[in-house]
Amino acid sequence: MDKLSRRSFVKMAGLVAAAAVMPGFSSDEIKKAEGKEEELTKAEPGTGGDHYEAPQDRQGGESVVYFTRDLSAAGLLKLYEKIAPNITGRVGIKLHTGEPHGPNIIPRLWVKELIAKNLPEAKIVETNTYYQGDRYTTEQHRKTLAINGWDFAPVDIMDESGTAMLPVKGGKWFMEMSVGAHLLDYDSLLVLTHFKGHTMGGFGGSNKNIGIGCADGRIGKKMIHAGSESEQWAMGKEMLMERITESSKATVDHFGDHIAYLNVLRNMSVDCDCAGTTAAKPTVPNIGMLASTDILAIDQASVDLIYALPEHYRHDLVERMETRHGLRQLSYMKELGMGRDRYVLLDCDHGEKPITLADAVSKVKPFR
Repeated sequence: MDKLSRRSFVKMAGLVAAAAVMPGFSSDEIKKAEGKEEELTKAEPGTGGDHYEAPQDRQGGESVVYFTRDLSAAGLLKLYEKIAPNITGRVGIKLHTGEPHGPNIIPRLWVKELIAKNLPEAKIVETNTYYQGDRYTTEQHRKTLAINGWDFAPVDIMDESGTAMLPVKGGKWFMEMSVGAHLLDYDSLLVLTHFKGHTMGGFGGSNKNIGIGCADGRIGKKMIHAGSESEQWAMGKEMLMERITESSKATVDHFGDHIAYLNVLRNMSVDCDCAGTTAAKPTVPNIGMLASTDILAIDQASVDLIYALPEHYRHDLVERMETRHGLRQLSYMKELGMGRDRYVLLDCDHGEKPITLADAVSKVKPFR
């Protein structure tokens, strides 16, 4: 699979390239990019995406991840306060707003209260989908937003008026990623994620929320899912996880210190919110919420909490993650230097005292 440079992909995506907003390259830069592309056309995906690495087997420093069992607007606000210093200026809130009547999306009232109390000037940000459906065009997308009750705040569909290219530093599949052009209008990004399973990605955490969710619907998502192949869903397993992660890295690097993450471990179906009303009923107990300024740490902690559950509770979601080789998202984030897979979990329900994974899930109840 070719590593896609800006030039080669624009050739492939000629029908939509005219709508893209891209910084110009000099002839020397294009030649250099072509040389780099040729060097890396033989890239191979990593392995091990079906293997869970236990916390005691990991190496390196530690980040901080905040935890609450309080699945409510109050719990969300409590965790947001821990990461709020990183969110300044013009703020975008990236969340998955879901297909029509999706039963598992983050409750709108929680987000409404967060915006009203802490981020009154913020905008919810989204992009159109790669697949044809109720969020494929901007017009369809806005109708779905209204159906799902996201009309209490401004929603910026970032690829509505074109795309922009962000560099992918150190990637082996991409030199740049195509994102919604409006992403560049924001100084900070709050990544508010419903953690759950995913049909292709194994699981959807903060990494997938921005890796797929900031890529525009025509160029960027095609780069990730299909590349130069004619098959729409050509990529799978480790190759897909790595491509999602390289896309995510472009956004993470763009915002630098002005990006933070909240994962909501509630209504965790094995299917993504893009499945809407057809999503499988959740079988994993609700656990709580996490917050961090480290994207790898928060997704790793989310996965670790699932694995810390008794086997009969975790079975379905673990099977989905491992059969799709979704755990490669975590190891590749570490390889790309996007964060740490070791962390201290702080219990915000008990004075921010460190808590073990087992204690964090010790009182969960069966999902109803």
